Amino acid sequence: MATTGCSSTAEWQIGVVARDIPGYAAFNPQGFGCGVGRIGPFYEQGNWYRGGVFMMYNVNWFYGNQKPQRPLFAPNTSQEDLIRLSKSWDLSARMPPVDWSKAYWTLPVQDILKAVGGPKGVFADEMPVATGGRMIQRTPNDPAWYRGALFHDDKTINVPGLWFMSYYDIAIAANLELYNFVRRTAKGEVRDQQWAIIAPVGHCQFTRATEKTIVGERDMGDARFNYQEIMYGFFDRFLKGEKSSVLDALPKVTYYTMGLNKWQGADTWPPKDVQPITFFLGSGGKANTLNGDGVVSPKAPETDKPDRFTYDPMNPVPTRGGYRSTGNAGGVDGSYDQRKVEERPDVLVYSSAPFPEGLEVTGTMTPTLYVSSDVKDTDFTVKVIDVYPDGRAFTLDESIQRMRYRDGYDKPLVWMEPGKVYKVVFLPLTTSNYFDVGHRLRVEISSSNFPEYERNLNTGGRNYDESKGIVAHNVVHHSVQYPSSITVTVKPRQARAK
Repeated sequence: MATTGCSSTAEWQIGVVARDIPGYAAFNPQGFGCGVGRIGPFYEQGNWYRGGVFMMYNVNWFYGNQKPQRPLFAPNTSQEDLIRLSKSWDLSARMPPVDWSKAYWTLPVQDILKAVGGPKGVFADEMPVATGGRMIQRTPNDPAWYRGALFHDDKTINVPGLWFMSYYDIAIAANLELYNFVRRTAKGEVRDQQWAIIAPVGHCQFTRATEKTIVGERDMGDARFNYQEIMYGFFDRFLKGEKSSVLDALPKVTYYTMGLNKWQGADTWPPKDVQPITFFLGSGGKANTLNGDGVVSPKAPETDKPDRFTYDPMNPVPTRGGYRSTGNAGGVDGSYDQRKVEERPDVLVYSSAPFPEGLEVTGTMTPTLYVSSDVKDTDFTVKVIDVYPDGRAFTLDESIQRMRYRDGYDKPLVWMEPGKVYKVVFLPLTTSNYFDVGHRLRVEISSSNFPEYERNLNTGGRNYDESKGIVAHNVVHHSVQYPSSITVTVKPRQARAK
């Protein structure tokens, strides 16, 4: 027996294969992020959270997939009447259209489905404790998450796997963490029978690549790949015992490098030869907007001239692109020019000088910020961006961190004291991108990215049942004492394929 499929049909594979069923020979999960619960440092619980922040696309998903009960007819209803009624009652119910650009603004968050006439269910309605109760009320390490079908790292996978992932899907970093986890924990030779392919596309869009692949607004070049041939070779080997030249030639990790616009291979992720480089954030205290004085530099500034911005949850920074399932919160997925967003004064923009030589960033990107605020709890967002010589600023990856969880999702909540500086290390972001000569590395920081993520109302309350927020005055510090930075893994120039 073997399985293949994308999205939900990938996520269920992971839960099933972890049950160690006899005769399960191989599996091919594609775009499987929502099946991952806790894996290593990631407590995303099926992409319910990122950085401890609720991801709003889940509301849309529940609205369209949590179907109302279909009508029931009396047992003695005639065949003629059943046929007639079937023309009026669609057993595969389609919900009425909703203007989500307005609906997502509903407060409290737990009432959004109710406000749009959505079906009742586990999202926000009273449910038996045995089912885990209302999902919107859970925390990232709530025991209820561990009673469902999600894969957590207290399980193991001991079946050969062919893993398809993409940079602009909803959980690339957690996906790769799971792949590496299986390669560490599987039994015997199965550890070496795991292959990963990482594409520069959105959710389940692997076969949509063309000789001119546009992902969002960025031209990724010819990103086509022989997925079908590899998949059949993979199944031929593990179902039929046949040799497969295409699988023999496949590196354990095959990844697309944006900017170079080419496929590359490695034995591990990140590749073994990458080296960490840290870039520091700095400014004269006026990094607000893309016209500010924020810089990214190999050297930390000697004195702290912090950057300040006002975060009003009633006027959040709008989402533009990023990784999500197509049609969900914030529009389509992919890499979009961020300059319009960067015109806002509540967005801090830090840019490097143009690179005199090309730089390939492949692997992880870990932001570290030193921040303060005048509220008990708030969020900080980060985007990593490739800036072209003509000014276009394309997103590579992005994330968010709720400050109450900065010590860990399995630790007690921690609150902020006004004016006190706190260190917050984001979970690693992921990419493979070549910054060509004249391109710049940009780091963008704010406190909201809506409606990708719910707004923090800054009260220190439960957030999901609150209707009123307060304005936060947030600060990013950068100096030798407070070295706000981003550490990226870079491929040595001499090792890079020409």
